[in-house]
Amino acid sequence: QVQLVESGGGSVQPGGSLRLSCVASGSGFSVNSMGWSRQAPGKQRDFVARITSGGSTIYADSVKGRFTISRDIAKNTVYLQMNSLRPEDTAVYYCQGLHLAVWYSGQGTQVTVSS
Repeated sequence: QVQLVESGGGSVQPGGSLRLSCVASGSGFSVNSMGWSRQAPGKQRDFVARITSGGSTIYADSVKGRFTISRDIAKNTVYLQMNSLRPEDTAVYYCQGLHLAVWYSGQGTQVTVSS
């Protein structure tokens, strides 16, 4: 079974920064693509960013130029550096990992952007 554990959420003022981390573990787990999604109150979960095992990245238009996804394959860890945060970035952020053609998701970490 695959486990994904996020950390690094919190509260920040508009224009601030946060860095999320996610560690993947599990018997036989080998990291393929990993990524982040988010869900704001009363809204559906949306794609944020993804990174492949080869290091290719893709971002939602709403975060391009502000968020950066990266990974440490040796540590099975993926990061999301979030800069220039806006109130509309407030959401629960979920880490996702692809293993044997199945996407797994963590429990989420809250990010609140407010003055």
